[in-house]
Amino acid sequence: MSLESGLYIHWPFCARICPYCDFTITRSRDEDTARWVAEYVLDLEKFRERMGARQLASIYFGGGTPSLLPASAVGQLIEAADRLFGLTPKAEITLEANPTDAEISHFAGFRSAGVNRLSLGVQSFDDAQLSFLGRNHGGAEARRAVDVAASTFEAYTLDFIYALPDEDLAAWEARLNDILTVGAPHLSLYQLTVEPETAFAKAVGRGDWQPMPDERAAGLYALTQSMTASAGCPGYEISNHARPGAEAKHNSLYWRGADWIGIGPGSHGRLTLDSGRVAIAGRPAIREWLDIPYKERYDEERLDEEAQLIELLAGGLRQSVGLDLNLLKEEQTASVLSVTSALRDDGMLRQESDRLMIPEDHRLITDYIISRLVGAL
Repeated sequence: MSLESGLYIHWPFCARICPYCDFTITRSRDEDTARWVAEYVLDLEKFRERMGARQLASIYFGGGTPSLLPASAVGQLIEAADRLFGLTPKAEITLEANPTDAEISHFAGFRSAGVNRLSLGVQSFDDAQLSFLGRNHGGAEARRAVDVAASTFEAYTLDFIYALPDEDLAAWEARLNDILTVGAPHLSLYQLTVEPETAFAKAVGRGDWQPMPDERAAGLYALTQSMTASAGCPGYEISNHARPGAEAKHNSLYWRGADWIGIGPGSHGRLTLDSGRVAIAGRPAIREWLDIPYKERYDEERLDEEAQLIELLAGGLRQSVGLDLNLLKEEQTASVLSVTSALRDDGMLRQESDRLMIPEDHRLITDYIISRLVGAL
């Protein structure tokens, strides 16, 4: 396992809670940012004591809405990570942002603080769709944000949500064509999902509206793959599309079973230590976080070989290039290949040299294929 690692920093505060979101978040209430940053630095110091020397190939500020942070606070955390771990020469440092006018004004400051990749949560350019999605920006504001992001960052990604309840194939085709015309180097295109306990789940439960049926959603997904590929921004993972060389480095750590630190409430990390590989999760006690000692902030679970194999399969098969079988132990590879014949006969899996992949026409049912494969092991 490579000692090159990543860092995920979770900022759990938002100006508004979106009705589809099930992350560990809460509404911002004039947080004591200086104290939060100081405690996050202490957490990093504790992880450094446990892990030893590891260079960071990526830092990802997620949330929540980390673009609510002052640029100076973002810079402090980047500097602390560099001091404690060191950054690789081409380390990717990503920050998620919303396209509001208030946050747009901070883009240049984030760039000066060390952020070199912006992830912009546009979701739509249509005002009615943005209202349905509970966003606190409009379409014109979103387009301004995209222009500023493109002029400030060489690397940036735009997030959009599609397969809305009343969105037919023609409507999504027109919307996606508009999105592709922007020319972003990276797009994250997510079909709307209704997660338990969210405001959308309650609305669906009341019968206010119904999610798009799977067969219709499949048609929109197929159209998405075709159009993005034709535009030179093909899918390299189920929901992620990039021009050659613009793929997200941080996310690839997850998909190929590398190590990453996660700090903050609701964060997740994976570390390979002398004791084995462990999953570490920040407890979701946002309002109590600052008063909880480090040892009580994070839950840990040692992953046995079966759990590690399942994670490698689930991550690797999400990618268009598939799972690198060299990441598995020899006996694991033999076990996996021994149970794939039925899936290969059904056209759901294909092996090319040392890679196992899901063909493009079956990628919409990736979760089903992975569950069948895992169940057969």
